Amino acid sequence: MSGGVDSSVAAALLQRQGARVQGVFMALAQPDLAEQLHRVRAVADFLRIPLTVVDLAAPFRQEVVDYFCASYFAGKTPNPCVVCNRIIKCGRLLDQARDTLGAELLATGHYARISGDGATGYRLLKGVDPKKDQSYFLGLLTQEQLAHLCFPLGGFRKKEVYGLAAEFGLASRHTAESQDICFLKDQSVGEFLASHSSGQERPGPMLTLQGKELGHHAGIHQYTIGQRRGLGLPDATPWYVVGLVVERNAVLIGKDADLWQKEALLPAVHWLNGQPPPLPRACTVKIRSRHPACQAEIARQENGGVRLTFAQPQRAVTPGQFAVFYEGEVVLGCGEIAK
Repeated sequence: MSGGVDSSVAAALLQRQGARVQGVFMALAQPDLAEQLHRVRAVADFLRIPLTVVDLAAPFRQEVVDYFCASYFAGKTPNPCVVCNRIIKCGRLLDQARDTLGAELLATGHYARISGDGATGYRLLKGVDPKKDQSYFLGLLTQEQLAHLCFPLGGFRKKEVYGLAAEFGLASRHTAESQDICFLKDQSVGEFLASHSSGQERPGPMLTLQGKELGHHAGIHQYTIGQRRGLGLPDATPWYVVGLVVERNAVLIGKDADLWQKEALLPAVHWLNGQPPPLPRACTVKIRSRHPACQAEIARQENGGVRLTFAQPQRAVTPGQFAVFYEGEVVLGCGEIAK
């Protein structure tokens, strides 16, 4: 439970369906932990369900926050929610819910669906609301995790969930929906990294793709592919960040045409059914959470990774982000983009 409308309605729905429900709250590295816990307790009290607080702050810092910071300083743009869902929420929290609380399933407010069983294997599907589908963030889940997860909201649209909140008497009790990374609160990514940098800032050159130096940067962790603002390079047409070269500590800059790529390399892929399918294979792929899925072909590389070839060039393909593969509504697998 987060105190938000989605987890609150998910709990109420399960109650109505006759499930024996108890709430769990993850105490992480949230800046507003006390305030959030107060709101969660109020929802749990209203629903008359027990609430257990699970302290996962230390593993969250080690597995998610440290990964987030290290990725930026390595010239990548990470997605901490994908990692958190695999390791923390559907990993450590699920384990505690089963081992300590005796829970059969861990339910969350994700807009996604699960089908199948232990005999045929479990499949992760998109939520029915295309504007709220969160299957992208669950692309690293395993068969063992899917067997013990429940997504009560996967078959609903967001407006229906708000209607259910009113029906259950929760409309004034849940918090506003957050779209931000939970541990940033009111900080920007740059401000957060500055407070966790430990002297890792290294100034360096801004170079065109032809090697011409046009300026200087204060650290590659402050930049991401496709960035336009903050470059301080006036020109007749805008400059964009088109690459980050850690070995040279350089920010590569170019024009919009330089941002469009036909391919992406993924050194490792996680397949949700546990086995790689025959490759090459056509699929649709999302190269970041808000990316409109595009057609692509997955082909195996000799080193064990895969090469994605897009049917049409894609803009700002970004190392560190996850590429998630779909076949229709079904998530096939995903991997971190390397280049």
